Amino acid sequence: MQRPSVLVVEDEAPLVTLLRYNLEKEGFAVAEAHDGEEALIQLREAAPDAVLLDWMLPRVSGLEVCRQIRRVPAWRDLPVIILTARGEEGDRVRGLDSGADDYIVKPFSPSELIARLRAVIRRARPATTAETLGFSDLVMDLAAHRVARSGHPVRLGPTEFRLLRFVMERPGRVFSREQLLDGVWGREAEVELRTVDVHIRRLRKALNEGGRPDLIRTVRAAGYALDTAAN
Repeated sequence: MQRPSVLVVEDEAPLVTLLRYNLEKEGFAVAEAHDGEEALIQLREAAPDAVLLDWMLPRVSGLEVCRQIRRVPAWRDLPVIILTARGEEGDRVRGLDSGADDYIVKPFSPSELIARLRAVIRRARPATTAETLGFSDLVMDLAAHRVARSGHPVRLGPTEFRLLRFVMERPGRVFSREQLLDGVWGREAEVELRTVDVHIRRLRKALNEGGRPDLIRTVRAAGYALDTAAN
């Protein structure tokens, strides 16, 4: 099962270290950004499953980052939790009005933060608890372990099935080779990055059999996405 990914946007190094330790211990893949500009750049490269966002950040504030996230259609449902030392009711209202899904006041319990993080991810990804996934003319039956496109069976190996499931749960998001390797093969797997390209080619060949339109978009220097705008 793939690990949910979290972007931690925080400029206090000790807190970043604490968050990374606790999140990774609970099975999350963690990326870091140390100011608002860096966070927006990372989001354009590859959207995570959730964002932990400090309010007081250099360059671009956490509230402004949250507002910008909500202006981008592909990020509209991306779960955002604001972390802040500002605990007044008015501050909470401002944080939630900026588009945040939740608001946690420092200092906080790591176990509570992780519980609330899992809750916002579940709400944003209802498809992951369903028995079928769908995208365009593609249907994946998780219970029967079968895939069909336009009603025709698609034969996939176990790795291609896991790879397709990973991207079907997050359509439109661009994943780097490292993220796909981590999510599909597991962080401890001793697999080379080019292995991802090999399995993407196999998956493409199976999905596009019969001259069907390509649903996997290659993003130069970034990675791959499941997208109807694929070339």
